[in-house]
Amino acid sequence: MKSVWIMTIVMMAVSFSCEESGMVPPTPIDKEDETATVNSFSNIAKLSDRVIYEVNLRAFSSSGKLAGVTAGLDHIQSLGTNVIWLMPIYPIGQLKGVNSPYSVQDYQAVNTEFGDLNDLIALVNEAHSRDMAVILDWVANHTSWDHEWMQTPDWYVQDSDGNIIEPPGTGWTDVAELNFDNIDMQAEMIASMKYWIEEAGIDGFRCDAIDFVPDAFWSEAIASINSATDKELIWLGEGGKAENFTSGFEFNYAWDFYGKIKNIYSNSNSASGLFVTHEQEMSGLDANQSKLRYITNHDVYAWDETPEEVYTNEGSVGAFVATAFIGGVPLIYSGQEIGRPSLISFFGKDPIDWSQNPDILKQYQDLMAVRESVLEVLHGELIAYSDTDVIAFSRTNETSELLILVNTRATSKTFSLPTSLQNSSWENLLTDENIPLGNEISLDAFQYLILQKQ
Repeated sequence: MKSVWIMTIVMMAVSFSCEESGMVPPTPIDKEDETATVNSFSNIAKLSDRVIYEVNLRAFSSSGKLAGVTAGLDHIQSLGTNVIWLMPIYPIGQLKGVNSPYSVQDYQAVNTEFGDLNDLIALVNEAHSRDMAVILDWVANHTSWDHEWMQTPDWYVQDSDGNIIEPPGTGWTDVAELNFDNIDMQAEMIASMKYWIEEAGIDGFRCDAIDFVPDAFWSEAIASINSATDKELIWLGEGGKAENFTSGFEFNYAWDFYGKIKNIYSNSNSASGLFVTHEQEMSGLDANQSKLRYITNHDVYAWDETPEEVYTNEGSVGAFVATAFIGGVPLIYSGQEIGRPSLISFFGKDPIDWSQNPDILKQYQDLMAVRESVLEVLHGELIAYSDTDVIAFSRTNETSELLILVNTRATSKTFSLPTSLQNSSWENLLTDENIPLGNEISLDAFQYLILQKQ
């Protein structure tokens, strides 16, 4: 095989056991130092080459701490990751609180539940030594009710009686809506974002609920923060508007794509519909803009359903293959890669059992290694092939051609090959087998193939 990760699970177990046994994680920090040294880093992957791993700190390790993520970097790296997204690391509000990390009490502090600033720097430095960038989750629309900014009521939206309000229509009773008509608040928000780049060396932000915040703020914030550093910062927005891109975000959420691939598996929608959605989402985007593509994320896995429920474990890997190879920036969320069968909370500690489903983990590692090896071909022309049950497409550049086939059904299916693919010879990149193609090919239930033309 072109990529064999024989030692990966063992290395992951050793790495995680170091954290569990209290052993010092890589690049230890002297806790007597007021602030650890931030190592310089500029090797941030370009947008088209990014693979993002989203970390739920309360689930990733049994300690639920930043040091647990540092100890697990071998695992994260084995998935082809070059960007680590940390869910909110800040102190959580207590007043009206429900222990949500999206209820931020202090924008310039690390929640002691997760560690301290030096623990964050240790994680960032170690990730950088592996050519992985680190981005923080930024919650701009609201704060907790006991944030220090409450001492300045004009920084918040108020009703006609002068009472600060929760975000309208959301039911988010644990947070208070910020007033973006207030220039002083905006300036302090931008300064708080710059703090993390300067003090911890982070490489950008995933910004929460960006469509709730005025586009003009994001334009000013992104321009100001970009100008304050030599780094080409990463800007991911949880939004779906075209204006997100004019504000300066590089990529936003592929909500329609997620809904489509979910319905292909769960509601027997035609597999061909995925390409219509793909083209609609990518229409009008330039080479510096893209979409975040995923089969699950922290919201879905916490409240809605697991990949096992949507795709079944047998089908979830194929769904991810289609998502990761068709275009856009692929996302892997903590626990997805081992097909954890239960929901994953982020409102309290909910450690993942990493010994579950090692076969699924190995599939992820192998297919992501293959993806990295053919990345330049994936930047080539996309040709979609129409079929009700099989997601089928090719990617072609000047020197190579890939064919991706994903059976989305729980029964075997026969895919009729278009004339351009008939009577040709291919290599299965996951097994190194030669695959001669005639007029059709039979695919087992939920089988996927990643083929390269010989």
